[in-house]
Amino acid sequence: MSVLVYASSQEGKFKKTAFEVVSYGKKVAEQLGVDLLVLSINTSDVSELYKYGAKKVISISTEYLKIFNAKKYAAAVAEIAKAEKANVVVLDSSSDSIYFAPLLAVNLDAGYASNVLDLPSSIAPFTVKRKAFSNKAFSNTEILTDVKIIGLAKNSYGIHEREGEGIVEEKEVKNITSTVVSEKVEKAVGKVTIADAEIVVSAGRGLKGPENWSLVEDLATVLGAATACSKPVSDLGWRPHGEHVGQTGKPVASNLYIAIGISGAIQHLAGINASKVKVVINTDPEAPFFKAADYGIVGDAFKVVPQLIEKLKTFKQA
Repeated sequence: MSVLVYASSQEGKFKKTAFEVVSYGKKVAEQLGVDLLVLSINTSDVSELYKYGAKKVISISTEYLKIFNAKKYAAAVAEIAKAEKANVVVLDSSSDSIYFAPLLAVNLDAGYASNVLDLPSSIAPFTVKRKAFSNKAFSNTEILTDVKIIGLAKNSYGIHEREGEGIVEEKEVKNITSTVVSEKVEKAVGKVTIADAEIVVSAGRGLKGPENWSLVEDLATVLGAATACSKPVSDLGWRPHGEHVGQTGKPVASNLYIAIGISGAIQHLAGINASKVKVVINTDPEAPFFKAADYGIVGDAFKVVPQLIEKLKTFKQA
C-alpha cells in the first residue's frame, strides 16, 4: 500500500504545482500510515522533490513520453501505480492531468475526485472536500473504490518544505499505441504562463483595441505576472485564444487576479472565481465584476494603470 504522486514537469523542469502535490501527498501518506512515492517523467533533476517530503522518486526517461499524449501517460502512470500497489494517486489540476485522469481511473478501476481543496476529512469512508458549481459551493465526496485518484486544485494546499533526503529509482514502462498523434507543439517562450502564474493581469474590450495592450503587458512585467483576456477580446482577434480565461477558456486560480476593462460576465467570473484576491478597474460602477471583486477602482484604465505601474516601480526600488 502506498500513495503515488505524479509530479508534472515541462521542458525537463518541475512545475510549481508538482511541489504542492508532493507536499499534499506526503500528508495523505502520513494519514494512511503508508509510504509516499513520487513519479517523475523526463525531468533533469528529481532531487528538488526531496525537500517536500519525497523519500523515493520513480524516474522514467523516454522519448516515448516526450510529447504529452493522454492515453500514453495514463497507461504509464497506471503501470507504476499497479507495480507499487498504490491505493491513492494524487495529480495536479493542470490541463494535461485533467485530460488523462479519467483514462487513468479506467485503467485502475478507480474513483476520481477532481478539484479537491483539502486533506481527506475521513479515511473510512475516504472523504474529500471539493469545489462545485463553478466554485460557488463545496461538496464532501466519498470515494468508495479500492484505488482512489485525487485531483488537487491549484493553490488549495500550498507548498510545505521538509528536511530530508531521498532516493531515485529508474524504471521503464511498456510502449502502447495511440490513435492520437501530435505533429507540432508550439509553446510561449520567455513568458509566465497562466497555469503557473501567481498573478494574472487580464483585460477586456475596455482597452478599445489591440494597440493598447502594452498597458497590460507593462503592468504584468512589473508584477511578474501572466497576461490574459476575456472571451470577446480573443474572439475579435486582439489576443490569442490561449490567453482567454473564464468558464469557456482557461480556469484561473491565481493568488491575485487583476481585471482591466472587463464587465464581468457570469462565464468569466465562474472561470476566475478560484483566485484568492480579485481586483477590478472599470469606468462603470455598476459592472458585475465589482460585486465579485475584493478591491475595485472606478476609473479610466488609461489613467489608472500607468499610475499603478509607476507606483509599483517606485515601491520595488525602495
